[in-house]
Amino acid sequence: MEQVPGANEHRDYCKRVRIVLADPPAYTPWYDHELARALAAKGADVEVASTRFRFGELPAANGYRRSERFYPLSSRIPGRSRARLPLRAAEHLAVLAWLAAAKTDVLHVQWLALPQADAMLRFRSPAVFTAHDLLPRRTASRRRLWQTLLSRFDRVVVHTARGADALRQLGVEATVIPHPVYPSAAVRADDGRTLLALGVIRPYKGLADAIEVVRRLPDTRLVVAGDPAMPLDELRNAPRTEWRLRYLPQVELDRALGEATVAVFPYRAELDQSGAMLQALGAGVPVVAYDVGGLAEPIERFGAGRVVPAGDVDALTAAVSDLLSDAGALAAVRAGAERARAELTWDAAAAAHLALYREIA
Repeated sequence: MEQVPGANEHRDYCKRVRIVLADPPAYTPWYDHELARALAAKGADVEVASTRFRFGELPAANGYRRSERFYPLSSRIPGRSRARLPLRAAEHLAVLAWLAAAKTDVLHVQWLALPQADAMLRFRSPAVFTAHDLLPRRTASRRRLWQTLLSRFDRVVVHTARGADALRQLGVEATVIPHPVYPSAAVRADDGRTLLALGVIRPYKGLADAIEVVRRLPDTRLVVAGDPAMPLDELRNAPRTEWRLRYLPQVELDRALGEATVAVFPYRAELDQSGAMLQALGAGVPVVAYDVGGLAEPIERFGAGRVVPAGDVDALTAAVSDLLSDAGALAAVRAGAERARAELTWDAAAAAHLALYREIA
């Protein structure tokens, strides 16, 4: 059989390439795990360099190595105590030194925790950065800082075309690699009226809008599944709402996804893509979301739900109501979620990353 041109070369490259996926603050450990696993399955030598994750158990490293080399002291302080921040800032100097000195074929940085200091970085190895949140909200107004910081990398990855456009306005060219869905063993067991608000609870997630939808639709219920990173106060008095307030182990996450008829993401414009939304789609759960960041792209591409104007609670309520009251419409968006599940794979993401790495290593 005739060989595809370059096929042997590609296999040889995968076998020899050494990749370090660096997520110093462990902001997205499940993303790191899935990407590392998929890269390793293609033959790459992969290390995930991170810190101790303080909120739950991570999957065992599968085909790759995981090292907890960063923030050794502050990562031992439990919860979200602000008391650890000064210690973490001091430890960050060691993070910078390690990233600058790392010698590997590709250093792929997932997150930088202190942009003001990180802008000083110079890398010894070919370096890639994934702009998960484009310009993190605490420093988004400091455009020159981010121009300087992103210029340190040989390549920048974003998850959406909208993200690429946003960085282009800064004079930064980025490669779009869509965020894959997260695998799930959820079994559909919903009652046809359950909404799911999934993920770490932060102000920009718009939980109050999800609760308002349930107030307006008396036949619905809401499951809130996620670790709270903000005071909930009067939100806890919401009607027909079940609270599962912690990082859920996979079996409980799958149960919540299985119970969900529709997942809702009434976010404000403070991110590019949502890992929680990709968890819902990975379980075949359709979504309704505000049109912020790049959230609309997988929903519209696969017909996996509804997108409504940002901040429009009336439109959010109408979209949810339409899906819950129309069996045909619900079946159609469920089929779209299944299409997203089938196409947005980690294998495809790993192949795209390896093609990018070959350009610089």
